[in-house]
Amino acid sequence: MTKMKLKNDRYKKNRGGYSRLLKIDCQKCGSPICLYQKDGPGNLRRMYIDRINEPKVPISRKDLSCPEGHLLGARIIYEKENRPAFRLFVDSVIKKIIKN
Repeated sequence: MTKMKLKNDRYKKNRGGYSRLLKIDCQKCGSPICLYQKDGPGNLRRMYIDRINEPKVPISRKDLSCPEGHLLGARIIYEKENRPAFRLFVDSVIKKIIKN
């Protein structure tokens, strides 16, 4: 994997300027889903579409599912920022920090 450049925009600045790259996998079967840039502290409750890198599943659908068909989240528009995102279901994904 090549070194990935993290996005540095107003959303990152609003969350304290701290970002990390996460490898997202399905909790049930362990299938890889994508790489995701998480901005700011706290739990991963939603995944913004513009922060998803190298998706292994289609992200243009109304829900987020793994290749085995396990449902991981639903597509929403996050009202505060008017950004498309996937609201993740509790304990549906495994996160691992990738050293960038």
